[in-house]
Amino acid sequence: MYAVAGPASPHAVTPPPRWARWAAHAMPLVALPSSLWRLAMAAGVPVGYSEEVLRTDYDIPGTGSLILVLISLAQEAVALLTLGLVSNWGLITPRWLPLIGGRPVPVWAAVVPAALGALAMTLITVSQYLAWDQVDDGNLTGVHRTVMGWLYAPLLLWGPLLGAVTVSYWMRRRR
Repeated sequence: MYAVAGPASPHAVTPPPRWARWAAHAMPLVALPSSLWRLAMAAGVPVGYSEEVLRTDYDIPGTGSLILVLISLAQEAVALLTLGLVSNWGLITPRWLPLIGGRPVPVWAAVVPAALGALAMTLITVSQYLAWDQVDDGNLTGVHRTVMGWLYAPLLLWGPLLGAVTVSYWMRRRR
C-alpha cells in the first residue's frame, strides 16, 4: 500500500496516477540529451566549436571540463528528485538521513521547492528558446547547431512536467 502509515492512518495517501508516475520517470530522460552534449564537449568530442572557442570561452581542456561534468551530474540529480513526488520516500524521509530519517515529509517541504523549480525551469527554458537565434551565433553553425538545438529542446518539457507532478503530489497530500 502507498501510505505514510497504516491503512487506517490519517496520513494515508492515495497512490499517484499513472500519468504522474510516467511524467516523473520521464524527467531524467528529458534532462539526459543536454547532459550528454555537455559531457561530450567536456571529453573533447568535436561538437562543432573550434579549439580556440573551447579554450577561450569554455576553458576546455581545463576547469571548464570539470564544470560541464558537474553541471550535467547536478542536472540529472535534480531531475531524479522528481521521483520523490511519486515514491514513498516523498512521504517519509529515508531512515539513513541523519536527524530527519523516518519522519513524514511536510507537504510544503516538497511542494514549495518543486513548484519554484517548475516555474524557474519554464522561465529559463522558454527564454532560451526565444533567444535561440542569438545563442553562440557565429561560434556554432550548421549541423552542429541543429544537433545542439535538438538535444536541448527536451528541456522545454521539464517545467511543465514538474509542475504537473507537483500538483498531483499536492492534491494527494492535502487533507
